[in-house]
Amino acid sequence: MTTDQDAASVITDPLANAGDTQLWLERTGTRQYVGRSSRGGEVRIGSVGDPDSFSPGELLKIALGACTGLSSDAALARRLGDDVPVTIRVGGLAHPTEDRYPALTEVLEVDLSSLDDAARERLLTVVHRAVAEHCTVGRTLEHGASTTLTVGGER
Repeated sequence: MTTDQDAASVITDPLANAGDTQLWLERTGTRQYVGRSSRGGEVRIGSVGDPDSFSPGELLKIALGACTGLSSDAALARRLGDDVPVTIRVGGLAHPTEDRYPALTEVLEVDLSSLDDAARERLLTVVHRAVAEHCTVGRTLEHGASTTLTVGGER
């Protein structure tokens, strides 16, 4: 067997996550869930308009923006200081008949006025490259991912 065949023959846990973190959702009411992590994190999930919760689509957009923020954070902090204020706005409307988001938009808001033109352009290049290379959520959306659903007791 070749190395590629060896790697392909290794069975991995389809529910594995980074850091051995377990993720799950629990139903708390009609169209309401709480997402949980084994690290103690929780997020309330419901329909658009439900108080104190996010819709799944909102979480997708938040995840994209968060990934952009984390991917670009070191470059921004290195050049603008550890306490640099950054806001990332995210949006995108669902297609009216296809139940999907055809496009998502992010705007990373940060004050670059302390940089000269050359430093500003270098930082923008580094930020765009960091996000393009390291934002797993953005890369997944751009390249697509397969999804698999198994219902307990399914044969």
